[in-house]
This record gives sequence, structure tokens and C-alpha cells, in this order.
Amino acid sequence: MKRREFSMGLVAAAGASVAPGLAWAQTAGKDYLVLSKKAPVSTPAPKVEVVEFFSYGCVHCMHFEPQFESWISKAGPDVVVRREHVGFNAAFEPLQRLFYALEAMGQLNKVHNKIFAALQTDKIRMDQQDVAADWLAKQGVDKAKFLAAYKSFGVSTKLKQVVALQTAYAVEGTPAFGIAGKYYTDPSRAKGFPGMLQVADTLIAKERTGK
Repeated sequence: MKRREFSMGLVAAAGASVAPGLAWAQTAGKDYLVLSKKAPVSTPAPKVEVVEFFSYGCVHCMHFEPQFESWISKAGPDVVVRREHVGFNAAFEPLQRLFYALEAMGQLNKVHNKIFAALQTDKIRMDQQDVAADWLAKQGVDKAKFLAAYKSFGVSTKLKQVVALQTAYAVEGTPAFGIAGKYYTDPSRAKGFPGMLQVADTLIAKERTGK
């Protein structure tokens, strides 16, 4: 999802532009961007940090998730993956709070994929605090603790931090990757989801060699 939505052409391209296992010459400035100023990272070298910028409100992110999870399982012990829920404007805040509240509670893995389905497929208003709290209670998440985390200072701080991080990476849409504080790519640049993962592999390999 772009700040103003990805084009419909990307929906088809995201899953089919680059066949898995098929390499192509990746070009800086075209398939990925090299940042002029390094973005902050939470993981020091020699580990390589990969940040996925996503939104629960982005259907492309939901479709990307199975491919991304498969990639994570093979990425290697020196690759540290973080998910960050974008906040392009105030309308994103309820879903951001949902994500970071669950992360703070240690409940995120339990319901992450279910939230995509609830919002995108079942059309449950997960952007409404009380609706989300009732739905989460049915998934075994403590409602009172969720509501406390949702409104907490810690979550409010995370919202400010992720906006600063997405600005540092110049995030143009979702899903997108920020890599090692140095590089940015997304499906519209990398010829779809498989291409974005291949770009990530290339840049991770580049970081490993220090070149």
C-alpha cells in the first residue's frame, strides 16, 4: 500500500514478476535505494537488521506474510528481523496501537496473522479499540491488560519512534524493507514480492562481506 495506495498493476506483479530462484542484476537507485544518511538500527554488526514496514490495513501485506515468514525461517542466525507498523497519518494510529500493545504484552505471535484475516477478510473493525479488545479476548488475550497497554506511555512512545524510523528510511509504501540502516526497497522497485526478498538476500550478503 502506497501512502496513496499501490497501483492495481502491482497486485498482480507482487506475486508473479520474478520467479523464485531466478536472479537478475539488481541496481542501486532502481531496485533498491542507498540511504544518504544511515537510519538508526537496534542490532549492531556483524548481525544484519531487516525491518519490515507493514500495516494491518494493507491487503498486500497480508498476501506477503506467508512468503515473508518462509524467508525468515531460512534467513540465517545473523539476520535479525523486526516488524514495524507504519503511521503515514493519524488514521493509522489505532492499528499501530493494536500492534505495539500486543508486542509489549508478548502476545503478538499468537494473533498476528489472525488480525490480518479479521480485518481484511472478516471485515471486523480492528481499528476500533473496544471491538479489537473484545475480539482479542475471544483469542485468549487478557482484555484489561490489552486496554492498559493500548493507552500506555510506552506504546505512545513507540508510535513516535516508528514514524521517525520510516522517515529515516523514506518509506514509500507497504510492505517495504529497511536493511542494515543503509538500504530501502519495496515491491514496486524490486519487481514484486519474490524480487523484494531477493534484493534483501543480495544486500544481506553484501553486508556480510563488508563490501
